[in-house]
Amino acid sequence: MSHRIEIKVRGYHLDLYRHVNNARYLEFLEEARWSFLESQGSIDFLQERGYTFALVNININYRRAAYMGETLDITTQVKSIGNRSCVMRQLVTLKGSATVVADADVVFVIVDTRTEKSAVLEGDLRAALERMAA
Repeated sequence: MSHRIEIKVRGYHLDLYRHVNNARYLEFLEEARWSFLESQGSIDFLQERGYTFALVNININYRRAAYMGETLDITTQVKSIGNRSCVMRQLVTLKGSATVVADADVVFVIVDTRTEKSAVLEGDLRAALERMAA
């Protein structure tokens, strides 16, 4: 299942070159992931069971500069589920077009807040992740 949000590029997102600063994409992508998790009810599910998400790796490809006034569509989906980690795929495009601004693969683990260790993705936890990926 994929989830989409829009973010309008504002002046404070820009750097000296008057395009979106590369570090801002991390914030855009994070906002999209939070929105995705909220839309799935995943945050409540995890908190009720003593789990949280922890990002362990992100790989971003910058394809085109984004400028003030443009609106970005960010699509987020679960790409794969392993034994202890998952990968989310995120795609940033210009609203109303197929123009790719950036894409990213984001690896995360589910942390058991009681032990501070990554959880094995099995049982109800794996089923919840698989529902997000469906």
